[in-house]
Amino acid sequence: MHTAMPFGSLWMPVLASAVAVFVASSLLHMFLKYHQADHRRLPAEDAVREGLGRADLAPGVYMTPHCTHQQMKDPAILAKFEKGPVAIITALPKGMPNMGKHLGLWFGLCFLVSFTAGYIARHTLQPGAAGMLVMQITGAVAFAGYSYGQISDTIWKGQPWANTLRHLLDGVIYAVITGIIFLALWPAA
Repeated sequence: MHTAMPFGSLWMPVLASAVAVFVASSLLHMFLKYHQADHRRLPAEDAVREGLGRADLAPGVYMTPHCTHQQMKDPAILAKFEKGPVAIITALPKGMPNMGKHLGLWFGLCFLVSFTAGYIARHTLQPGAAGMLVMQITGAVAFAGYSYGQISDTIWKGQPWANTLRHLLDGVIYAVITGIIFLALWPAA
């Protein structure tokens, strides 16, 4: 009968893979710069900023035109959608982004993904399991954790597929890193 190994034996690969992905993501964003294409400049940016500034948006996500499901067949609402613009706007707090907060939260996500990969591997594998199997399971879980939300953003929020493909490439890189670290640090039989 399969019994789960103590999770304590997996803390080192969980922490090491979270740190490694965090460092790798920093290097990717600093040196490869392929994510610079993720955001485009607004035409007439100053005018748009002025209009949004007059609205004094609180941080949050806004949709224009906004309507309820019941209003979606209203001719006036349909006309607004046809005329455009149709947009989802994310308003952030005023001021420079707090990179320390963002990086801390990103590390938290890296840790959560690595923890989840370790948790699933712990319940599916034994100590001394074949290295490639360890890498496949932990890497697959890591890929899902780092990548699938990006597909959802393309489906529901209009993120361009090119952005999603760049994020999926990141997910593959992070998954390989996670899998290799779990492979290297997996407990012996």
